[in-house]
Amino acid sequence: MGSKARLRAAEPITSRRNPLVRRLRQLHQPRGRDQQGLLLLEGTHLLEEVLRLQLQPVELLATPLWWARQGALAASLPEACTCLVVADEVLAAIATTHHPDGVVLTLPPPPEASSNSWPSLVLALDGLQDPGNLGTLMRTALASGVEALWLGDGADPFQPKVLRASTGAALALPLRREPRAALRERLVAAQAAGLQLVVAVRPGAGPPKPLPYWQHDWRRPTVLLLGNEGAGVSADLEALASQRVTIPHSRAVESLNVAVAAAPLLLERLRQQTGA
Repeated sequence: MGSKARLRAAEPITSRRNPLVRRLRQLHQPRGRDQQGLLLLEGTHLLEEVLRLQLQPVELLATPLWWARQGALAASLPEACTCLVVADEVLAAIATTHHPDGVVLTLPPPPEASSNSWPSLVLALDGLQDPGNLGTLMRTALASGVEALWLGDGADPFQPKVLRASTGAALALPLRREPRAALRERLVAAQAAGLQLVVAVRPGAGPPKPLPYWQHDWRRPTVLLLGNEGAGVSADLEALASQRVTIPHSRAVESLNVAVAAAPLLLERLRQQTGA
């Protein structure tokens, strides 16, 4: 191991009854995360993202095999990180996955997004519930140049399943989660500041008839609003829309998964900007 990272103890923790196991398992739930002010991240890839983003892990627990294989990565850990060796069964008791790859870590949540200026591209989500969808949307948003993510209620963006599905994007993307009423006020304020509010709806919705998404001008400062997996965007938020767009598709399915639909909508902006 490198000069920065230091193991607290050479002997592994072998008991699932160790108080540390119970404390870290509490991070599976929102209450535990709020009380401890920590997130639980699992897997080598998320650790690599944490280090790439220059975030500061508080604790890192890994199996002897992981320590043996990941010496170079361990050398990159900050000195303040508490490093512990744990038995495979102890790591399995802490992790939320069925087959953890040998490492978990704790991390303070990123600060809530704040800025004195309005972003030029925002993704807003109205009551999105599925953690996998939210994590996938985060990754797509980061790849598409989204500058802020606004969440109106819905899934906790820092639960372990979202963090895994986002493959680290949840840590890099400026986000704000608030009640739907507060999201509505934010959307109104964004429009007053000159941003267009674009709402995605199903083909055939209307009136008025929505535009195919490629016919809309995405180069202007934009908030793209997507809705709940079942109900879509709530009527009061949809009524605020500057423009309604849709993704034409076969009638063999009623609608597209929200995480799938986000990709062409967000990437269309890049296409129009580059003229491709």
